[in-house]
Formats: sequence, C-alpha cells, structure tokens
Amino acid sequence: MKIGRIEAIVGPMFAGKTEELLRRLKRMEYAHKNVILFKPDIDTRYEESYVVSHNKNKSLCVCLKKSVDMFNYVTDKTDAIFIDEFQFLDDESFIALKRRGIRIVLSGLDKDFRGEPFGVMPNVLALADEVLKLRAVCVKCGADANCTQRIINNSPASYNDPIILVGATDSYEARCDACFEIKDKKYKYE
Repeated sequence: MKIGRIEAIVGPMFAGKTEELLRRLKRMEYAHKNVILFKPDIDTRYEESYVVSHNKNKSLCVCLKKSVDMFNYVTDKTDAIFIDEFQFLDDESFIALKRRGIRIVLSGLDKDFRGEPFGVMPNVLALADEVLKLRAVCVKCGADANCTQRIINNSPASYNDPIILVGATDSYEARCDACFEIKDKKYKYE
C-alpha cells in the first residue's frame, strides 16, 4: 500500500518556490515516476500551458479551473502531482489524493499583498506533512524578505485594492517586514 504525503513550498514572490517545485518534479521524472504538473488557469504570466519560473525554467502542465478538475487526470498509476500557484485554487480536494497514496507537492504564496493569509493556504499549511518556507531578498534593504509588496504607480497598493492581480516584477516586489507597506490598513491595536 502506497502512503501519500503533502509537501508545501511557500513564501513571498521571487523566493524560488516554482524553482523548488520544478526541481522536485525533475527528481521524480529521473526516477521514472508517473507525475502530473498542474497550475490554475488564471496564471497566464509567461506561457499558457507551462509552469514557468521567474528564471525561465519551465515544464509542460495541465491548467485547472478548479481543484476538483485534477481528478480528471489522476489515475491509479499516478505517483505524484505537483501544483504551482496553489493559492489561486479553491479547496483542499487534494486530500483525497493523499489518501490514495499519492505524493502531492504544492507551491504558492502563503500571504497576499496585504500580508494576510492567502485563500486556502492556511488549511494547506495545517494539513501538510512538510512545509518549506522560503525567503526572498528585500529590494529596499537586502534583508530576508517574507512579504510580497504590490506596487501601483510606483507606490504601495492600498489595503482596499482587489486581492488577485496576476503579475510579476511589473506589479510586485519582495520586501522584509520593516520595508513592507500597506496604505489604508487599520490594525486592531493601533
């Protein structure tokens, strides 16, 4: 009987999450395992049918509208699934795949541009067997960055802006806690 597991790779933009996901995928391919790579169809930054890192490493993938669509591709022969940008998907249906003995490797943002937990990711982190939290480099001071700063017209975005805005260096920067800014955010104890 195969035992499934869930591995989560999280952190801010530009931390190397997709690079790590693709590295783990390649290791499984070298071992001649049956793997499937998914991404949400909302991620159109680089190439529609590929998961592409900011370093331009890429691998062919299946695009999903909803998490449950994975079940249309997974068979009894599937050893592992890999899902990039998981924060854009809608549920934890991958748990059923773990019960079927499949290794699930997910990557995504753990926090949105507001610095708050992103979508389904808090549940993913609670259910994961392994969590790797990566850091980027703060573009302002060079410290370890764990925040994704959204930039609009060369200024930090407002707390009231829409949560989802697909982009890369044109709209986002990695920042440390000290350099991270959100306009119009009200903190409970301030």
